[in-house]
Amino acid sequence: MKAAIIFGSKSDAAVMKKTAEVLAEFGVSYTSHILSAHRVPELLGETVKALEQEGVEVIIAGAGLAAHLPGVIASLTLIPVIGVPIDSGGLGGLDALLSIVQMPKPVPVAAVGIGNGANAAYLACQILSLKYPELRKKLSGFRIQMKADFQKENEGAAL
Repeated sequence: MKAAIIFGSKSDAAVMKKTAEVLAEFGVSYTSHILSAHRVPELLGETVKALEQEGVEVIIAGAGLAAHLPGVIASLTLIPVIGVPIDSGGLGGLDALLSIVQMPKPVPVAAVGIGNGANAAYLACQILSLKYPELRKKLSGFRIQMKADFQKENEGAAL
């Protein structure tokens, strides 16, 4: 099970750290890279090719503003790409969200909520669980525990 995390700037690290934490929690190995679709496009292309050769099975890409990074990555590979819109400008991340969800066909990018790097990792785990039964078992156990925790925390709390 291999994933890659790519984000456009070190200022995105706090959001993408949550991605790494969830992947680690579920035992998914990953590499992380700071690459820009605009500033180092050649290096981005080389890195995506290397990730394919290394057997990476899902890529999580975080980007703000025009958020071209996830779409450019998706244009370079058949590996599924999950975009994480990041709030890095005056529009609260809405610009990045719209950019990611409006990728032109036939080069899709999955998208999660603004700043929700953790959800991107959960989605990546679900994608990988189609191939890896042990990961599917971990996810199932996680969901069972999540439900039990919710019920315990909210017992008797209704108004």
